[in-house]
Amino acid sequence: MSGNLVSINVSAGGVPKLPVGAAEVSAEGIVGDGHNDTRHHGGPDQAVCLFARELLEALREEGHPISPGSTGENFTLSGIDWTRMVPGARVRIGVILIEVTSYTSPCRTILGSFMDGRFVRISQITNPGWSRVYGKVLLAGTVQRGDIAEFDLG
Repeated sequence: MSGNLVSINVSAGGVPKLPVGAAEVSAEGIVGDGHNDTRHHGGPDQAVCLFARELLEALREEGHPISPGSTGENFTLSGIDWTRMVPGARVRIGVILIEVTSYTSPCRTILGSFMDGRFVRISQITNPGWSRVYGKVLLAGTVQRGDIAEFDLG
């Protein structure tokens, strides 16, 4: 089962992260992407943040003003079975390889993406299966929008 990379999102720090066509990815994350809070974000085990386009669309249908990158994810993927995006899962995106390290904990900085500021809507604790995930980069390289994304079973 494969999907694709529908959006690569970056910012100098904070949200929203805005779409770019291609990006260089290193063990530390996307080159040129920053974080306002380096105490809680970034580093090798949180090098990139991933989310599913299908979940974004479902959240929009609920009335949330969410869009790719508005909750800080670097990679918005489509066609991936999100129930399999659990710590330890590996996903290949183009030439890079990511290992999911943890679920993210949503914080107040993303409240603008949710009706009435209900950012806990994407908390793994309160709504299992709706969380973004962090990943570490096992194989670095350049990705571009439209790259194939698939689970790496190797």
